Amino acid sequence: MRVVLVGCGNMAEGWLKAIQESPLLKARITLVGLVDLNIAAAQALAAKFGLSNISLCADLQESIAVNKPDALFDVTVPEARPIIVRAGLEAGLHVLSEKPMAPNMQVARDLMALADRKGLSFSIAQNRRYKQGIRRVEAFLRKGGIGEITGLHADFFIGARFGGFREEMDHVLLLDMAIHTFDAARFMSNQKPLRVQCIEANPNGSWYGQDASAFATFEMSNNVIFSYRGSWCAEGSNTSWDASWRITGTKGTLHWDGEQAISAHIATGEEAFLRDSVETIVPKIDDITVTQEHASVIAAFLDGVKNNHRPETDSADNLHSLAMVFAAIESAKRGCKIDISSN
Repeated sequence: MRVVLVGCGNMAEGWLKAIQESPLLKARITLVGLVDLNIAAAQALAAKFGLSNISLCADLQESIAVNKPDALFDVTVPEARPIIVRAGLEAGLHVLSEKPMAPNMQVARDLMALADRKGLSFSIAQNRRYKQGIRRVEAFLRKGGIGEITGLHADFFIGARFGGFREEMDHVLLLDMAIHTFDAARFMSNQKPLRVQCIEANPNGSWYGQDASAFATFEMSNNVIFSYRGSWCAEGSNTSWDASWRITGTKGTLHWDGEQAISAHIATGEEAFLRDSVETIVPKIDDITVTQEHASVIAAFLDGVKNNHRPETDSADNLHSLAMVFAAIESAKRGCKIDISSN
């Protein structure tokens, strides 16, 4: 597949590393062009990855006309997303985009509708779904490892100093990072979001313009509760980028540190004030095609295009995670519970 990559900042490096190094993508992608408004950024990225014979453009339409790609990888800043995705789809290109997929729900639906009318794939790079830890947890829960799920509780506390656009973004934690955690909750529980109550705050000492922390409680389908506590300006004792999780069920509890430490404890013996429990093994995932982050999400996109099916992180699925984000933002703005069920 001939691909143009748009947006040559730091995030593009993860994409190019996967394309060049992963066996999942070997001989499947021909990168024909890099596009960035700052042509020096495209030149620097090409030099870093040894792309000596690649087209470098500051204008997307020019790159499409010159290179005649089959697909577009959008790694631009969020405010550019609708313009880039729409341009790619209008040109007849399949699109794999960074998150968030759109600045609001209406634009997201419009882009999805455009992709459907054109018969094209429009997917989102929720690469954190494609890791060993989350796949282990999802498989264990799906097989009833702790009985019926009753609650998911995620803590995300990291003191991240990005500089650049993030430190000026509105709703920065919810819009730029929490979607990963919200998407993980949906994926691991296989439940639908129904309602949310959320508070945003910018703690004393924050180096962000606003809203670097958020606290949300989601009512999910089948009487499941998902609670989220997060901050991007919490110094010391950082959690994993994939959060720290406690998941409760009718038979026991699972802990996941967001990395490799996963433990599940199942209640045993007679009913008592405090029942005993026994630790049970949470099996590892042998299928490497679903645990390679960027490489896996790109490979799933390619498979979807080749076989004419929607990949796991297709925009139609990602819309539900995006709805959680915007409903949480709306709840924080209005100070009330917001219904998500119609999304």
